[in-house]
Amino acid sequence: MPLPSTMQAMILTGHGDLDKYEWRTDWPTPTPAADQVLVRVGACGMNNTDVNTRAGWYSKAITGATETATDQDPDGEDPSWGGAPITFPRIQGADVCGEIVAVGSDIDPTRVGERIITDNWIRDPDDLQNKDKTGYYGSELNGGYAQYTVLPARNALAVTSDLTDAELATFSCSYSTAEGMLERAQVTSADTVLVPGASGGVGGAVVQLAKRRGARVIALASEAKHADVTALGADIVLPRAPDNLRQALGDEKITVLADVVGGPYWATLVDVLERGGRLTTSGAIAGPMVDLDLRTLYLRDLTFTGSTVIDLSVMPNLIRYIEAGEIKPSLAATYPLSDLKQAQAKFIEKKHTGNIVVLP
Repeated sequence: MPLPSTMQAMILTGHGDLDKYEWRTDWPTPTPAADQVLVRVGACGMNNTDVNTRAGWYSKAITGATETATDQDPDGEDPSWGGAPITFPRIQGADVCGEIVAVGSDIDPTRVGERIITDNWIRDPDDLQNKDKTGYYGSELNGGYAQYTVLPARNALAVTSDLTDAELATFSCSYSTAEGMLERAQVTSADTVLVPGASGGVGGAVVQLAKRRGARVIALASEAKHADVTALGADIVLPRAPDNLRQALGDEKITVLADVVGGPYWATLVDVLERGGRLTTSGAIAGPMVDLDLRTLYLRDLTFTGSTVIDLSVMPNLIRYIEAGEIKPSLAATYPLSDLKQAQAKFIEKKHTGNIVVLP
């Protein structure tokens, strides 16, 4: 069956508020380059990178929480995750589940028909280990908020699963971010991991993946979401920001803090780490500017690690966990792609548990 010459797509026209998205029904269907595959998108998950990039929140000129970014003016020199401008128009959306429908000239044609999810890190094919030479799918390369998308063949990972497209579209960004954080912090069964924002996509993934490693997990979430977070496997679920966190933890000894929240409560979280504890962070949705008493860091022999570009092993491992049923999707809601603005507004409200997914 011939592929259409045009497709439906949600186009980001520049940095700003939700009005920067434009719905198009006549966007050219992309053609795969020699090393690429063309994917018919079945579903595409939402993530904070979409919001941050759209708003220009990554700019050092922005000091507030994600949802306040459009109230400030991003620096035109560093509005994207990599610290350099991106070009517009841009199709965002990183968490694709879909089917390969065509391949470039250098790709085995038997891959047509494969069901895939995406490895979102676009690497230099001649230097895969070099984390300085990376882009992100849906940022430096057009993504999956469309009926069709192209990406390097190595970034389209075959998956065999009974899960729906929408369920599989919850994994790529959130779970790879979470697994990358746990890898960076070298989490084992000997650890007790504290997870702020545990009802979010990354936070919920941290809960599941830390439990998979045998760690004890203490989650923080709003009380309306405690049952959902408990179902993800948390051993203890506490309110989002207890007035006295140390008292609320009782005798629990926190060896790892896995945080994507930041903001004004961050110093309280760090203060409960045991001597020799580790912080691993990959976000700051409540705000990037935090207070740190350096005496807490050095007198307790703490280790802080940032985590962005994941190791090459992370996505193949996630595929293995999915296919073995060792982790499960946390799907909060689905929306038609044409309703992406409404879906992203709901995403920013953070009243959901898990991931929100759009369907072309």
